[in-house]
Amino acid sequence: MGYSIPPLHPFLTKEGKEGWLSLVAALLHCEYWVLGRLNFIVYFLIGIIALFHKLRVSVSPWLIIHRNLRFFICVICAICGFMFFTHNIFAMGDVSKFTFAQLQYNGGNWNPRPNAGKRLMWELIKRTSVEARIDTITVRADDINLFEYPFIYMSGDQEFPPLSDKEISNLKLYLEFGGTLLIDDSIGKSDFGFDKSVRREIKRLFPNKPLEKMPTDHTVFKSFYLLNQAYGRIMEKSYLEGITLENRTVIIYSQNDLGGAWSKDPLGSWEYEAIPGGETQRAMAFRLGINIVMYALTGNYKQDQVHLPFILKRQM
Repeated sequence: MGYSIPPLHPFLTKEGKEGWLSLVAALLHCEYWVLGRLNFIVYFLIGIIALFHKLRVSVSPWLIIHRNLRFFICVICAICGFMFFTHNIFAMGDVSKFTFAQLQYNGGNWNPRPNAGKRLMWELIKRTSVEARIDTITVRADDINLFEYPFIYMSGDQEFPPLSDKEISNLKLYLEFGGTLLIDDSIGKSDFGFDKSVRREIKRLFPNKPLEKMPTDHTVFKSFYLLNQAYGRIMEKSYLEGITLENRTVIIYSQNDLGGAWSKDPLGSWEYEAIPGGETQRAMAFRLGINIVMYALTGNYKQDQVHLPFILKRQM
């Protein structure tokens, strides 16, 4: 018994036509797309098979499908993916790259080192396999887009007014759901100005969890480079402080002006001198910055001692 071709595709009733005719006809009949998506896919694929294997379309389509079942399954899945999910997929381009997001807040000086993030991203791309955007972006604590970024940088050199209740609640939710906040004090004076405001806001975020000194064996000191202390433009404190939730440090606080060590002007000159250790100290500040980004992306993955030999290799 011969195979009966549905009237939706009369072009397949003619014997002896090559596969490319099937492909052209399927495209010309795209007005039936909404009513017969599955028919379109089946006959389009038959045309592909005929084109590459020089078959005649008079052969039963089901015989062709049977002989090329794996190919059909793969291509149908791919086509269906593009049909139904094209509006929500961002697999390539800048959208999928790591972004240095800086927190903007009212009052004070939320951006004392405007060139810091861009230079750190340049070093991150050069030294690691992380795909990142060079350009930085700003985000507010009450912005729903906050949740699009795994890492947020907050900086300042002045006292600032309290964040709103909405900003506090949204920022807390962000941290509890996997986000990481790096706070960088650009002047490094304890209980004064920016530091005073930061400690006040952290108490509002987590009333029962005070800032604690991060030990030197914390994962952040070995997530990419092996370090034994904190660094920055200045050396106010040899350690970092943090807030840890369920074995994950969600807030990392530096009082050594990391951004000042990273900052380069548009002409390529360092904007601030690293004191007292000079360029060696600056290099360590970059390593710490990269470690913090890697920690935000991987968590405690590098806590396992099996990674230690590979980390030690990078010190050479």
